Amino acid sequence: MSGHSKWSTIKRKKGVADAKRGAIFTRLAREIVIATRESGNDVDSNFRLRLAIDKARAENMPKDNIERAIKRGAGEDKDGTVFEEITFEGYGPHGSALMVTCVTDNRNRTVPDMRHAFSKYGGNMAEPGAVGWQFERKAYFAFPSSELSYDKAFELGIEAGADDVVDGGETIDIYAPVELFKTIADALQKVNVHPEEAGLRMVAKQEMELDVESTLKFMKMIEAIEELDDVQEVFHNVKVSDEALAALEAA
Repeated sequence: MSGHSKWSTIKRKKGVADAKRGAIFTRLAREIVIATRESGNDVDSNFRLRLAIDKARAENMPKDNIERAIKRGAGEDKDGTVFEEITFEGYGPHGSALMVTCVTDNRNRTVPDMRHAFSKYGGNMAEPGAVGWQFERKAYFAFPSSELSYDKAFELGIEAGADDVVDGGETIDIYAPVELFKTIADALQKVNVHPEEAGLRMVAKQEMELDVESTLKFMKMIEAIEELDDVQEVFHNVKVSDEALAALEAA
């Protein structure tokens, strides 16, 4: 499962994901709105909101933008915009499976945009439930191995109730039950570890591996989907091999 964090690192280095600062702020603001609307504006009890605000601060999002998004989610900012959260399911090349979470103010725009992004690279949208059974929701953390050795990370993770601790070389990944997100986040904070990624993810129960050429085509589809304004996150079941990672990094 460590291929995800390696691919994320490559995207950050190449500036592929969310290259425009405005796009980053838009996605972060929408996540804050949805999190607040879902469980209130108390960051101590609403860990989804706490995470969204932490991500926003990490991206240097202005404080006013964060506060405005919280007010909008709490219904205090009556600008007339109503957001809804949608999860799309679909298939990519060779039967690969994808789950795409979106936050949109216009479903009639989002659906055709998503369908086009899938079909352009040989994929297709699926009915709700057709793909979702292949994934399970997990708490996920990724941090540089320079901040904590794998042995210590493994010990910390197991003591906190994690399902898996993966040594990805430069990065260590921790997967855990959703309800233990705050427990592990607090444990990492105590040992001064700062995750590069932290959140709730849809993790494939079983991964599939494609050849390098097919993997490159698949990741181009992922990029096309991620570039859509309404997309928040994309999850898939393709295991990105070291050879494919090398080709992606060289591209």
